[in-house]
Amino acid sequence: MIALISGKIVYKGISHVIVDVQGVGYRVFIPLTTFYELPETGQPITLHIHTNVKEDAINLFGFNTVQERDFFQLMISVSGIGPKVAMNILSGISAPELLNAISGGNVNKLVRIPGVGKKMAERLILELKEKVLKKIMLEAVPAAGVQSRVDDILMEDVLSALVNLGYKSNIARDALDKVLRSSEEELGMDKLLKKTLKILAG
Repeated sequence: MIALISGKIVYKGISHVIVDVQGVGYRVFIPLTTFYELPETGQPITLHIHTNVKEDAINLFGFNTVQERDFFQLMISVSGIGPKVAMNILSGISAPELLNAISGGNVNKLVRIPGVGKKMAERLILELKEKVLKKIMLEAVPAAGVQSRVDDILMEDVLSALVNLGYKSNIARDALDKVLRSSEEELGMDKLLKKTLKILAG
């Protein structure tokens, strides 16, 4: 699979570019955020690529930054979101803003993107929140600060779920603290919730 393309721009359009790599022209679809950063035609360029293989075509999607490509790959893993929708989302919001909207559960921010309704915004947050925090934020900011934020958000999510199940907040927090203190590995939300429920049930 093609992961990176470096060459000269021979055509520059809003939706795609053609990059000449040693005499071979590659058509690469791009979001507007990448289009705005493109150099002039004839100038060298490097794009981070996602290769999409279909029965009748091989399409290349290019991005100015690794973070944009990672977001694209995460979004197309969500049910109901294909490459076209993912490109539309990245054209309507920058990668850092998208990161903050998903990690912060900001539905209102996401529905401002053309073509994104409330259900899609909620689905993006539900399916990508934890992945975004763990995979992309680790690359964007110092590890210690990220882990602290990841832990805080995970704890609040687990506590919220426990309270919704009928447990008192202080009792749920004590049980969750016991799980965190006794665990020697990093736990996701599912495992944290299961282990905490086991303590509360005992």
